[in-house]
Amino acid sequence: MQDPIVSDLDPKQVQLLSEQCIVVDENDKPIGPKSKKECHLMSNIDNGLIHRAFSVMLFNSKGEFLVTQRSDAKITFPSYFTNTCCSHPLYNDLEMDENDAIGVKRAAQRRMHLELGIDLKDILLEDIKYMTRFLYKAPSGGLWGEHEIDYALVIQKDVQLNPDPNEVKSYKFVAKDKLLSFLENEEQKGNLVTPWFRLMIDNFLFEWWNHLTDLTKYEDHNNIHRLD
Repeated sequence: MQDPIVSDLDPKQVQLLSEQCIVVDENDKPIGPKSKKECHLMSNIDNGLIHRAFSVMLFNSKGEFLVTQRSDAKITFPSYFTNTCCSHPLYNDLEMDENDAIGVKRAAQRRMHLELGIDLKDILLEDIKYMTRFLYKAPSGGLWGEHEIDYALVIQKDVQLNPDPNEVKSYKFVAKDKLLSFLENEEQKGNLVTPWFRLMIDNFLFEWWNHLTDLTKYEDHNNIHRLD
């Protein structure tokens, strides 16, 4: 019998709810696995459940930033504009490897291939710069939400895109001086911005954007920024 909680949701997205996310404490220490569904129910979030996540910011060689719009089928924040790719490492040996956040980087490769059609050979682990982590909480539509320690990842590389429409509704490379006006114009049309992307814009994005060729001194792997 189908769970009535998900009976009206997109079948492909419902399948992904069984994936095992990495549950962590407020200091990003793994506690164990829980399904994507369990991690995103506000009833569990309100009881303190936190999971590990990542957010990719991809720039091309011209310094333009790839903004994506989440598909209408997404369970949390459908149709919202956001950063390039946002998802979760899974509870397995490959994606739990914490050495230089290599597990999270592997998860980012996997999801960029799944969501954006980027060939796995086109973005190597060494192309992905792990910048910092932040903790936030955000409800989405009452039943669902996010409560994540989010790894911020930066990539600058030219790649071929072939997005999956079940994941990505639209996408656009945007110049630095155009991003805020682009998002403001979309919000005026009713297309909102995900809360984690807004936090990155307000706290990190433009500083990193200004220093894409020399990001090492902006890396902060010791602190978890509490932005919730």
